[in-house]
Amino acid sequence: MAEWIGVNRKARVTYGFDDIALVPGDVTINPNEVDTSFRIPRKDGGHIALSIPVLASAMDGVTDVRFCIEMGKLGGLGVINLEGVQTRYENPSDALDQVVGADPDQVTSLIQKIYTQPIKEDLIAKRVRELKAGGVIAAVSSIPQKAERFAAIAQEAGADVFVVQSTVSTVRHISNEYKSLDLEAFCGEVNMPVIIGNAVTHDVTLELMECGVAGVLIGVGPGAACTSRGVLGLGVPQVTATVDCAAARDYYFKQSGRYVPIITDGGMSKGGDVCKALACGSDAVMVGSAFARAEEAPGKGFHWGMATPHANLPRGTRIRVGVSGTLKQILYGPATQDDGSQNLVGAITTCMGNVGAMTIREFQETEIIIAPAIKTEGKLFQTVQGVGMARR
Repeated sequence: MAEWIGVNRKARVTYGFDDIALVPGDVTINPNEVDTSFRIPRKDGGHIALSIPVLASAMDGVTDVRFCIEMGKLGGLGVINLEGVQTRYENPSDALDQVVGADPDQVTSLIQKIYTQPIKEDLIAKRVRELKAGGVIAAVSSIPQKAERFAAIAQEAGADVFVVQSTVSTVRHISNEYKSLDLEAFCGEVNMPVIIGNAVTHDVTLELMECGVAGVLIGVGPGAACTSRGVLGLGVPQVTATVDCAAARDYYFKQSGRYVPIITDGGMSKGGDVCKALACGSDAVMVGSAFARAEEAPGKGFHWGMATPHANLPRGTRIRVGVSGTLKQILYGPATQDDGSQNLVGAITTCMGNVGAMTIREFQETEIIIAPAIKTEGKLFQTVQGVGMARR
């Protein structure tokens, strides 16, 4: 529903995670008996199966080979950024240490300098082979302009999933300065499943799916380290974006018989946010800042946006998130934090049990209410003391 914001101009009301709540179901289920599996469709009709619907963002403070191997062993999927320090430096530790130790007033210019080192194509293949040697699914990411070249190298090295990611993804991109990626042709040529992002609207998501993609990332600017919403003024709150794009997925499935999952990407640091994303229609989530807090994360408690290194218009920043525990603890507990940032999978299964959802698809049918007071109602002491749900 749109409201007037001035003469002859309306704006649609949209919602984020803090604006809604999930309603308990008429039947409850033992959390240990729900199914949290997630599937990425392959071109041959098969699929890549994950036991949990959780991906780790392709961000240099979050994922490297070590992290992705551990993530894969725990049932999720980590994605490595092919345009980050992992492919610019044989040993990226020194570059990461510089970012971690930089003064806040100088860190952006330092990151820009570090990322001017050219990408070494042999390191693309090396990182993929290291992932495969670790016995996990190898997923890598690049921007559209580099996708064709980097996908060919990654595929030859044995990669399983390729992610094409930009601030805003569309099928129809106009440019006289450079050649745009022909997404439909690209998906037809690459043997790996191709996940594309990021989108926030029904029509764009539908057009992306019609090109043969295996998944669509949902979200523009909600990430903890992203500044796109401030720099560009772009974005749609994640609840509305997820619901709109889920509608496109369902429409496409009815028309084509092909189910293309959507993955809510960004804006979720707590278990409750993840649960709300799934209940709003997402098939899986991609998380960054929560995993940047893992002992295995290469950022050592720091996290920075993918567009922070941009030479002319940075749209990210470095933030300190701290280290709270192991990746296993963040995913499965036991939780030692009281704010919902640990045992994310336990939050999913417990919420599914309480709304009576046996599968993620059933979870997507959960009743949702608009409840902006849900986080503060009765929480005066938490708010005053800065603990629990008031912890930042």
